[in-house]
Amino acid sequence: MSKELQKNLRKQVAPYEKANTKASIIQMINTLGPFFLLWILAYQSLQISYFLTLAFTTAAAFFLTRIFIIFHDCCHHSFFKSRKANKFVGTITGVLTLFPYSQWQHDHSIHHGTSGNLDKRGTGDIWVLTVDEYLAEPVWRRIAYRLYRNPLVMFGLGPTYVFLLKNRFNKKGARRSERINTYLTNVLIAAAVAVLCLTIGWEAFLLVQAPLFLISGSLGVWLFYVQHTFEDSYFEEDENWDYVKAAVEGSSFYKLPKPLQWLTGNIGYHHVHHLSPRVPNYNLEKAHVNTEPLQNIPTITLKTSLQSLKFRLWDEQGKKFVGYKEIRAYAKVRRSQTV
Repeated sequence: MSKELQKNLRKQVAPYEKANTKASIIQMINTLGPFFLLWILAYQSLQISYFLTLAFTTAAAFFLTRIFIIFHDCCHHSFFKSRKANKFVGTITGVLTLFPYSQWQHDHSIHHGTSGNLDKRGTGDIWVLTVDEYLAEPVWRRIAYRLYRNPLVMFGLGPTYVFLLKNRFNKKGARRSERINTYLTNVLIAAAVAVLCLTIGWEAFLLVQAPLFLISGSLGVWLFYVQHTFEDSYFEEDENWDYVKAAVEGSSFYKLPKPLQWLTGNIGYHHVHHLSPRVPNYNLEKAHVNTEPLQNIPTITLKTSLQSLKFRLWDEQGKKFVGYKEIRAYAKVRRSQTV
């Protein structure tokens, strides 16, 4: 992709970067309203059937995912024109999703600026090793890596650890405003939990909130995972890394059925989002449809996205993700080269 084409591509997407206050408010109403209604229905249904409760919490989990997309847009200052409005709504939706606004905004900005850069991995992204790195690791590190990328850990224990524990603490060297925002988020979360437990009882609270939390957490991590983990993704060393290429080649178009696309806040148009984070989620589809060069980017569907579970390591030579089975051949070649 030439520099001129890259420049034109970003120029074509620019008109969709403008936030629409009316559209943002409508989205908050049709997202927060159903979420709270479903939460109340889940609580009320405890006296009828817990299977009915699980049905309501599953539906609420999808709306919580949509709330996270609002939070996500606020972190990019793309949901409202006002930075103060973005921070206020972002902090409140951060309480609902258990993410401190300023802390996640910082880490996520780094993710956008380094996605696909082999020399700058480690902040706001999923742990990825290259084949050569994996083969050079001691046994204990290989085991740790395999455990980390095991689906039960990545989509179960992983979200639990990140949302409940990791998000509650500031990183060393965090700015004062970031630390204060994390403390504020923690206090608001604790207050909300305390009020609910005192009002409906801690057992009822956990019976509703626990499955909601687990389902939405797994769904959120899955969306992030599949949008950067597909066979012919994009990874380069820093000297060859390119922002636009990383956006359109290293971020997929997750083509979902319309109801799921709506519930996930159009985040399936991840290539558009990485190309221009200032495009609000309700403009992502328009930007994709009306920008011809984006019609040929990597596309995955619900069915093909399941293949991403077998992708474990990045093959720098083949420029693709491979599984653990393939590295046996790599290891054999490496041993023959050292003889």
